[in-house]
Amino acid sequence: MRYTVFTMIRSLRGTVIDIETTAVTIDVRGVGYLVFVTFPTSDVVLGTDVQLFTYLAVRETALTLYGFLDRDSLAIFELLLTIPKIGPKSAQQILTQADVTTLREAVALQDASMLHKVSGIGKKTAEKIVAGLKDSFDAEATAAYISSAAPLTRFSTDAVDALVALGYPHADARRTIGQLPPEIITANDAVRAALKVLGQS
Repeated sequence: MRYTVFTMIRSLRGTVIDIETTAVTIDVRGVGYLVFVTFPTSDVVLGTDVQLFTYLAVRETALTLYGFLDRDSLAIFELLLTIPKIGPKSAQQILTQADVTTLREAVALQDASMLHKVSGIGKKTAEKIVAGLKDSFDAEATAAYISSAAPLTRFSTDAVDALVALGYPHADARRTIGQLPPEIITANDAVRAALKVLGQS
């Protein structure tokens, strides 16, 4: 199925009136827009005002809105759509499991295994993403993203893998491990500490 981009709805600002597992409904002056998102809807509070940058996917049987908290996530989403056989739903799933920093790092390092470990992304798809986005990312922006993210040591990488195996999204696992105190220097201690943090979120 081929999708077409229309920029007539490029952002929405309104009140959250309904929350689903992967989507929210935003009331904009009396009109409710169902928007599929890549961020955890558990972080959204009913009745609050939000602004989302949006992508409108148009096909013969449906108009579907996808929403993002920042322009960069929207830009990455649109780049993913340029890769053969990756549609809006697949791109949404990829960005739900792997944050922008993880994607940039995997592409910069040409490390498809980093994405392969993310739930829902097969080995061939991960390789396709890394190869497909290689020439699409701005080199300076990619370097800035990577430098702003805490580098993972060998034991940290093992700890992230363990958390992913336990069912946690790669993005959440990586972020949590990267924020642990420096005195934690073994994978086992890192996993135990991360589980406490994740259990409180």
